[in-house]
Amino acid sequence: MSVRLKTILIIFALLIGAGSLIYTGMLVRQLSQEEQKKMALWAEATRHLARADLNSTELEFYHQVIRDNTTVPVMLTDTLSNIILYRNLNEKKVERPDYLAQRLQKMRARHMPIEIVYPNGSRQWMYYDDSTLLTQLHYYPYVQLGLIVLFVLVGYLAFDASRRAEQNKIWVGLSKETAHQLGTPISSLLAIKEILQEEQPGHALVEELSKDVDRLHTIADRFSKIGSVPDLTPVSLSEVLDRSLAYMRTRVSHGIRIVTDFDDSLPPVRLNEPLFAWVVENLCKNAADAMEGAGTITVKTSCQKDHVLVDVSDTGRGIPKNRFRTVFRPGYTTKSRGWGLGLSLSRRIIETYHKGRIYVLQSESGKGTTFRIEL
Repeated sequence: MSVRLKTILIIFALLIGAGSLIYTGMLVRQLSQEEQKKMALWAEATRHLARADLNSTELEFYHQVIRDNTTVPVMLTDTLSNIILYRNLNEKKVERPDYLAQRLQKMRARHMPIEIVYPNGSRQWMYYDDSTLLTQLHYYPYVQLGLIVLFVLVGYLAFDASRRAEQNKIWVGLSKETAHQLGTPISSLLAIKEILQEEQPGHALVEELSKDVDRLHTIADRFSKIGSVPDLTPVSLSEVLDRSLAYMRTRVSHGIRIVTDFDDSLPPVRLNEPLFAWVVENLCKNAADAMEGAGTITVKTSCQKDHVLVDVSDTGRGIPKNRFRTVFRPGYTTKSRGWGLGLSLSRRIIETYHKGRIYVLQSESGKGTTFRIEL
């Protein structure tokens, strides 16, 4: 998903949430004012019921006003805060000895009480709380905002998963097509190599050609394995690394040393050697580029609990801490040449095919970087 689309989704969610909060807040204020008027009318009806000169029609009217309040919780107390009556409270909770006192305290904090002065001069106080509808309406925008955020999150995850699936298809298709396209010229080169070996056995150029053809065959085999489940076989990690590093020593600058520190007591590790060697080569190539022709690459193996660790360290320029995750994204590169796919491929090989982990263990500007592989 592009950054622009992400921004649009976030702004859209914020606008809907803000609009909902503003509009619902306005409705809450209006409904609260209506309930306040209703309580004032209720108090007035209660006061009038104490009059002795009411006829039957007036008496029924005021009783009807009081009966019509079926939603707003209300309490009537005397001047000493003794509860005289209450309406619209939770009948099950009323049985608790402290419930009425706690509810009265809550009503005092929520709304100013309404004073009722009777014709004989006595006074009572009416306390009330928000109705269930008003309370629900008060929390509604937050629930709505949460649902909007959830919707945007699900949409983002769906788009992101779709994009990743599409990228994976492209990767797999490109890899297999590359392996297929390499197949024909490699077959021709193999035939030419065999002819030359028969005609000029032991010739230096023929030996170099043989190495290059074998290398092309290895590369094609690696590309053909992308997208399929590779076979993992128990092998000696030290031997696999030795073979990979022997090839890299012939491909890096003379100013770069590759040293090893292997733990010979490690048990065999289940690997697909062509793919794992590809990861080691990518890490060594990046390390060589970071050192710009001079420095040391150290490859160390060790064991930690039930994991075998491979650390590849260099003495290059280092990686900023905020880029530790970014370096594994497809297309990320600091070089003028290259597509930025090496570390992305390495992560796929280690995490998807070998069920391990690869990450930047540590890095310091001007002193170097250490990548760690956990198997």
